[in-house]
Amino acid sequence: MKVILKQYVESLGKAGDTVKVADGYGRNYLIPKGLATEANTRNLKIFEHEKQRILHQAEKIHKQAEETATKLGGLTCTIARRVGEQEKLFGSVGVKDIEAALAAQGIEIDKRNILLDEPIKALGEFPVRIKLSAGVSAEIKISVVAES
Repeated sequence: MKVILKQYVESLGKAGDTVKVADGYGRNYLIPKGLATEANTRNLKIFEHEKQRILHQAEKIHKQAEETATKLGGLTCTIARRVGEQEKLFGSVGVKDIEAALAAQGIEIDKRNILLDEPIKALGEFPVRIKLSAGVSAEIKISVVAES
């Protein structure tokens, strides 16, 4: 099945690309989620008409993501946690905690875009990547300190 992508899809391509995908993937995932439309003659004509608008919108989203990346550039979030003996954390620091710490600083980031390999279980500073858009990511530092 051939589809026209309406927005960036990680493993397929960027907005405006015409790609061939498995029928089930196109019918059950891409089209219902609004990520693509079927590439028939009617949709191709409509797409050519709307192509400039879609590309302009994708460029605008990319520019906003780059601005947010510069804002996040040298940011350090401090998260206080209870510690036990030998400075071991009770529990861990996960993506929800990082999302809340960023929100407290006035930066709204979806928790799905915070790329944390595994929860943080020790005191110290840890680098965390945040995916903002296609090809745009930023790295922040999370400082986990003992709660007083």
